[in-house]
Amino acid sequence: MCVEFGGTTARQYVESVLRWSLADLAGSPVGAMPELGERLARQRLSEDAAGAGLGVPLSIG
Repeated sequence: MCVEFGGTTARQYVESVLRWSLADLAGSPVGAMPELGERLARQRLSEDAAGAGLGVPLSIG
């Protein structure tokens, strides 16, 4: 995800947002956690970037 955000976001911040996202998803099916956590983190990072005027597009994949 660091590459996806074009080096505009520090790796530590991306990791922190991912951990926060996984914590918020506690109670979700274990098998779905990697995908759900990544999607939520990507959404949060995209919103942060858009709010900062960086214009990083949300990648849906």
